[in-house]
Amino acid sequence: MTALTAATTPAVARHISPSRGLVLAMLRLHRTALLFWLGLVVVAAGALLWAMGPGADAAWAEYTDMGCDLSRPDLGCDFPGPANNRYETAVAVASGLVRLLPLLTGAWAGGALIARELENGTAQLAWTQSAGPARWLAAKLAVPALLLVTGTLTLTLLHRMLWSSDRALISVTGWRAWHDDGIFEINGTIAAAEALAALALGALAGLLLRRSLPALGVAVLALLSLVYVVGELRPHLWPVKTVVTSLDDGTPGLDSMIVETGALTASGARVPIPSCSGEPGCEVRNGITHYYADYHPASHFWPLQLMETGLLLAVAALATATAFVLLRRRTGASV
Repeated sequence: MTALTAATTPAVARHISPSRGLVLAMLRLHRTALLFWLGLVVVAAGALLWAMGPGADAAWAEYTDMGCDLSRPDLGCDFPGPANNRYETAVAVASGLVRLLPLLTGAWAGGALIARELENGTAQLAWTQSAGPARWLAAKLAVPALLLVTGTLTLTLLHRMLWSSDRALISVTGWRAWHDDGIFEINGTIAAAEALAALALGALAGLLLRRSLPALGVAVLALLSLVYVVGELRPHLWPVKTVVTSLDDGTPGLDSMIVETGALTASGARVPIPSCSGEPGCEVRNGITHYYADYHPASHFWPLQLMETGLLLAVAALATATAFVLLRRRTGASV
């Protein structure tokens, strides 16, 4: 090929599909949030991996070097040393980051992902190009959702591996029970569902308000309200089991999610436990014959997880559908 031919040959333009171009543009626009998310996952994953490996080894060695023995609780080994403190700090940092993720997601989705682009006209500019409003919103939700689910489930898996790797160490370090807040959410699918609900609520708030700061605040408040309501509903999402004990055995002591405790009369009626303060015969004089407790055993972990996850995903789906309907009404675009 001669120099003249090469100079006059038109360059072949690289074709990029509208959807791919929209995704690439969004990643460039929100690269700071993307890098922050990747950093958060790396830090939390690193803390959990360290706790499962060197952290756990050092904490356990410190415990045994003190002359402590799980079979001898009378040895007085309740005070942790520096290795144990480092272990607990790593676990607390990782758990805290995962629990903070939905709030950060809702704030970002409401303030930066949607409202800011509507406020400064970036969204309207994108709509005049090859990407319409519906496709724009779909990309805004789909890409972060994929990243959120992938990262959150990775951290959940690592947390479950840590939780089940050494139950003896967990009992020594004073980890809370399986049903306690924080442990329950991170050990299952709830954390990922909360992140998706936060993304959807944030996007809806951004479309409704079209201003960054108000949308950010409304998204955070909506998510906090949702988490509170779902947490209150949690014990009632699956049928409970009931245990009944005699007056001699005392109130039931269970390492389970206690939903309700009380006393039973001879007729089987449930009444509050009277305040007897150790007074002999007080229960009998009040007509009490037994104690009872409604509870969720550890075997109810996954039923409760899946029910709560389904509830959160239903809220996310409803918020997403509402966002598309609102966008269609405001722009006249087909969804």
